[in-house]
Amino acid sequence: MGRLVHFEIHVDDMERAKTFYGEVFGWKFEDWTDYAGMPYFGAVTGDANEPGINGALMQRQGPPPEPNQPLNGYACTMGVEDYDSIEAKITNNGGKVAMPKYALPGMAWQGYYVDTEGNIFGIHQPDENAK
Repeated sequence: MGRLVHFEIHVDDMERAKTFYGEVFGWKFEDWTDYAGMPYFGAVTGDANEPGINGALMQRQGPPPEPNQPLNGYACTMGVEDYDSIEAKITNNGGKVAMPKYALPGMAWQGYYVDTEGNIFGIHQPDENAK
């Protein structure tokens, strides 16, 4: 099976990106720069006993995505317990709304955002009452 086991978010400003993801989602970071040969920080996204994956922030190697450009990579979506409070954290920490909150009827709330580095990501709150 081709199960997703790791993700990489390309960033221009490593400290700004670490602050953004740390403040919004509570991620912790480990310096793996020596292994990668470039600024590269492992992202610990939650407790090892919970489902999910870890990833990394890596130094962008080319120009950032242009606004309104088609997605040319994976958009990672993070599960959240309180959509509205996470959205507030996103915007308060320099993120922007890419696609506003919408219902996946009978399943969840979903939306997409642009981080401080120009990357698109999603948040997803399960809610069987979403309409």
